[in-house]
Amino acid sequence: MNSQFIQKVTIDWEKIGTYSYLRQIAAVKGLHALTFTHPITFFVGENGSGKSTLLEALAIASGFNPEGGTKNYNFSTYDSHSQLCEAMRITRGYRRPEWGYFLRAESFYNVATQEEAYADIMHPSEKFHEKSHGESFLAIAQRQFRPDSLYFLDEPEAALSPQRQLTLLIEIYECAKQDSQFFIATHSPILLGIPGAEILSFDDGQIHPSSYEETESYQVMEMFINNREQILARLLSNGPRDSG
Repeated sequence: MNSQFIQKVTIDWEKIGTYSYLRQIAAVKGLHALTFTHPITFFVGENGSGKSTLLEALAIASGFNPEGGTKNYNFSTYDSHSQLCEAMRITRGYRRPEWGYFLRAESFYNVATQEEAYADIMHPSEKFHEKSHGESFLAIAQRQFRPDSLYFLDEPEAALSPQRQLTLLIEIYECAKQDSQFFIATHSPILLGIPGAEILSFDDGQIHPSSYEETESYQVMEMFINNREQILARLLSNGPRDSG
């Protein structure tokens, strides 16, 4: 039995404008339905492949603020989200999440600022601005990750060292074991190694399942580590590029 909070998403393209940029994203424009059966689902692909666009739409359609935070966050510094969430229908399971969080690396500064504005005596601020970027990301995981909850993470590795990515990997894995569900857009070959996760690739013009070893993040990192000198010699052999 599929016990995930979000089990399927379908897209009604009649609700999306003819000239919308969504119709120019190869992997997204051909999407009509996706089914989710794993507690952790990774979205991977090159920049501009549509993975963050889909993640954002799923989060908004699930009731989260476009810029991130918990469902209690209701603010906007710049309205940039797409029409995709309005054309999206989510099929939910019989369970309802107890909690949740939408973490976006690109708008985290705005969320951290708003968190201070929302703070009161009963809910003191975490003072994210007084921590390093990486410390703030881990503080969110340690404070917000709970059993039976729903999470959307957009490039959570952006501020984390490899060692801290391993810490986050543990936090995600342990939380998922407690019946939480994660959707994660990432380039991190470390996070992608979480056992039991489903990896969906947005490369090659369509969304399709991928093994860990088939991801470009893994292949490029493996190739560089094993052939660093040869690769650098080839890349840098022509000297400085003419910036003019």
